[in-house]
Amino acid sequence: MYGWIWRHLPGATPVKALTALVLVLAVVALLLFVVFPWVEPHLPFNDVTVGG
Repeated sequence: MYGWIWRHLPGATPVKALTALVLVLAVVALLLFVVFPWVEPHLPFNDVTVGG
């Protein structure tokens, strides 16, 4: 899959590397600011069963 993406990116190797880095940063930003906040209320991390 990564080879397919690399072959389809335009430009020479430095341009491809920069484009791939920008794509990775965009995916990370999408996950951090959209996907994780949307999923977080559905995760059981805050369901504490130990009482005081």
